[in-house]
Amino acid sequence: MVDRLPRKLAAILYADVVEYSRLTGDDEDATHKALSESLDLISNTIQSHHGEVMHYAGDAVLAKFEAVVDALSGATAIQEQLQFLNAHLPSERMLKFRIGVNLGDVIEDRSDIFGDGVNVAARLEALADPGGICISDAVRTAVGIKLELGYKDIGEQQVKNIAEPVRAYKIVKREDKEILPEMPPIELPEEPSIAVLPFTNMSNEPDQEFFSDGITEDIITALSKVSALMVIARNSTFIYKGKAVDIKQVGREQGVRFVLEGSVRKAGNRVRITAQLIEATTGKHLWAEHYDRDLEDIFAVQDEITQKIVSALDVHLLAGEEARFWSSSTEDLQAWECFRLGRDLMDTYRAEDLPEAIHILQKATDHDPQYAAAWSLLAACHFHIEEDTRYSEIERNQALQSMRDCAERALECDPSCASAYTMLGLYHLTLKQYDEATQNANKSVKMAPNNAYGIAISAIILNKSGQPQKAIERIRKAMRLCPFYPVWFLSALGQVSRALNRADEAIDAYTEWTSRDPDSLEGHIGLAEILGEVGRTEEAKVLATEVLRINPDFSIGEYIANLAFRDPTETARFEQGLRMAGLPE
Repeated sequence: MVDRLPRKLAAILYADVVEYSRLTGDDEDATHKALSESLDLISNTIQSHHGEVMHYAGDAVLAKFEAVVDALSGATAIQEQLQFLNAHLPSERMLKFRIGVNLGDVIEDRSDIFGDGVNVAARLEALADPGGICISDAVRTAVGIKLELGYKDIGEQQVKNIAEPVRAYKIVKREDKEILPEMPPIELPEEPSIAVLPFTNMSNEPDQEFFSDGITEDIITALSKVSALMVIARNSTFIYKGKAVDIKQVGREQGVRFVLEGSVRKAGNRVRITAQLIEATTGKHLWAEHYDRDLEDIFAVQDEITQKIVSALDVHLLAGEEARFWSSSTEDLQAWECFRLGRDLMDTYRAEDLPEAIHILQKATDHDPQYAAAWSLLAACHFHIEEDTRYSEIERNQALQSMRDCAERALECDPSCASAYTMLGLYHLTLKQYDEATQNANKSVKMAPNNAYGIAISAIILNKSGQPQKAIERIRKAMRLCPFYPVWFLSALGQVSRALNRADEAIDAYTEWTSRDPDSLEGHIGLAEILGEVGRTEEAKVLATEVLRINPDFSIGEYIANLAFRDPTETARFEQGLRMAGLPE
């Protein structure tokens, strides 16, 4: 009797090219080059999903995974990234793979796997659509609801050399899943509207995410300068980062007609960028481009992509917008990379990260002294220090002056730098120089009429300067440009609603803020004040206890001293609301 070889349970992925013989017959060299690039992509994706490539057989790949969820999520990532890789090719030249995924016993021998588990995966691959995935019932059962995918039951399949029929499922798009309720759509604007999704990092190094994110952000920044185009903010589109997305759903959730998606692959001194513009309501591709360039050419590629968008959407630039639109922030790659790293540190909103962010941004200005965006971001870092009461009064005053100096330096480098005007607006507001504050806030919005963050900050400035009616228009626009808005937008909405005597709206805004950020001092202060002001004192006192939990040293006098309302009656009104909430004097 022959001893039975040991077996183990594994998730098996088998991928193979569709019509490989035809493609090589048409152009053998080009097909082999495309295959090599595709296999590199597949191998990297398998590794990043904790899998192991067992062998290549011509145009086919066999891999195993310890976890079935990793195998299926890896398969979906492979198909998404191959779509980007093929975006620039005509349909008849696209290298499409079918993928089969099975969960079954395998025999491990000589660094390879064998057995019926492997054979079933290979047979499932043949049942998949070109560019699609087919899985066994064992995979479907094991995954359950762990992945946000749709599954189409294609019944039991009799496959070659397997005795028992195999129940199989095809992976379908999210919009085909009946169990998912459709999101209520946001009304589409009259002007062309676009959401730029975070470009997929297809480099071997995961730490290069900042590079692909930076390209995405630069495109959004350029487009936000165009008044005839509505551009969704980074905060809203980056919720889809690392996820399989349905373009139609993006269109519904963001309220846009068009979506731009792309990928970036950086290898050594070369970079490959793909981009495609899609009509969200129909899924129709308006154009797709593929760029293979030296690393130093990424700025030219970004300009070319934005130019293609403006042209494809038939958007006309107003007088003065064209110069701002095509002005490049920097052409120094090291400065650009320092800027991105500094931005990521500042965006943590952790006080301990600010000194390092300042250090890195100073490196950016050392590499390129004319880099306006870096100077403006330095101003923002100094503003956060000035706002932080944990610093001494001397340190905060120094930060305030550094904020002004950096913002003015940014405008010397680029008089159209919108974020620098925003910083100057906040600087003058801090000094209670209201006319100068509003002038700079308005200039910021004029230079970047679709920059949600600049518009939201301008709403705060206008409100504290005594213009709440204009402020409410600004914050509403900012929220439309950023449907998945950050919590600090609710600060502006709460303040402005309160100033307009819309107490219910103010309470709703502050309630949402404190719900999303239970440790927000400002959110709890705002809610306690407005509840005290409208006579809901018992609720206000509950909020007051939360204020003191977050800051046991809170006092009304110290807080009121730092309010910057132009109208003293607004300050007195705020003080009375806090007193009604029972907060200490």
